[in-house]
Amino acid sequence: MDLRKLKTLIDLVSDSNVSELEITEAEGKVRIVKSSAAPLVIQQPVATMAAAPAAAPAVVSPAVEAAPAIQASHAVKSPMVGTFYRSASPGAKPFVEVGDAVKEGQTICIIEAMKILNEIEADKSGTVSKIMCENGQAVEYGQPLFLID
Repeated sequence: MDLRKLKTLIDLVSDSNVSELEITEAEGKVRIVKSSAAPLVIQQPVATMAAAPAAAPAVVSPAVEAAPAIQASHAVKSPMVGTFYRSASPGAKPFVEVGDAVKEGQTICIIEAMKILNEIEADKSGTVSKIMCENGQAVEYGQPLFLID
């Protein structure tokens, strides 16, 4: 996040009656909490949180073993940065489940980007073998969403 933007947010919180502000963007998450002295800023990069476990030496070995499984299946990747949703609305039935047969062009999820809901279609026919994202999770461009066999 831009330092000027961060300073503006801190100033807004300290000059207002708001005691806490949290903003999530593609490059990270910022939480500003007003205390009696001055606002406290906690910045957590989203990508770092996801990548940190993979950086540990104990996790490298299983990740190498899992790579062939991903390569054997076709990965449907995110065409944009946004928020991943498995269904059209909260409480609705998900578009697909593991084990479902899908056809090329069939809607399999929605990615919300800039308040626009974008239907993501399967780019290959087959069977969904794995769902790689949680409902409501932030996704990056090119991130695998589904594996299709």
